[in-house]
Amino acid sequence: MTQVRKLAEVPFDFIRKRVARHVAGLVGIPCEHILTTTSANLSNMVSMAVASLFLPLLAGQILLNQSLSVIPALGLADDAVDPELVNKPRRSDMRFIGRYMVEFGLLSSAFDFLTFGTLLYLFNATPELFRTGWFVESLLTELVIALVVRTRRPFFRSRPGNLLLTSTVLLIALTLVIPYLPYMDLFGFVPLPVTLLATLVAITVFYVGAAEATKRWFYRNGG
Repeated sequence: MTQVRKLAEVPFDFIRKRVARHVAGLVGIPCEHILTTTSANLSNMVSMAVASLFLPLLAGQILLNQSLSVIPALGLADDAVDPELVNKPRRSDMRFIGRYMVEFGLLSSAFDFLTFGTLLYLFNATPELFRTGWFVESLLTELVIALVVRTRRPFFRSRPGNLLLTSTVLLIALTLVIPYLPYMDLFGFVPLPVTLLATLVAITVFYVGAAEATKRWFYRNGG
């Protein structure tokens, strides 16, 4: 009874703000997942459509890519949310989501096309080498972009939740060694030359920088 009386003495405005912060945090987490998923889906559609004209990924490679790339999404439920995103409830904005999907989706496709050109013209890749290189680049960029778009801050100034960060780091390491693992030839993969693997890592790093710049421009221009 004493606890009930103490609760009744708490100002309503205090309770309202606390509830608002909690709800905003819960809404903010799936919202970032929606942004990541929609932009990735658009990118996959555009890149697959273009690649289907010459060297599309095999069905097993697509299934493996999608299965691995969604694992870090499980960590979004445990993700840390920046304080400025939970200071008040926010409504979903379909125009915002649409703009985000188009701009970040096309950015991702642009780097897929850069990878295509690198594989075909710089490394004269065979079909098997092309598919393996594209698989690695595609999975790496899908993993790192989640860390970029989960926050409006520069990604290195916003620590993600432990589960999200750990699963992403582990999967990045796995992605880099997949072409060299036993039985990966069953998926149509071949070992990558070290120079090609280093080039794909460089493209991924460049993509992170471009995504950060795009994010800064997007939010400064009404995003």
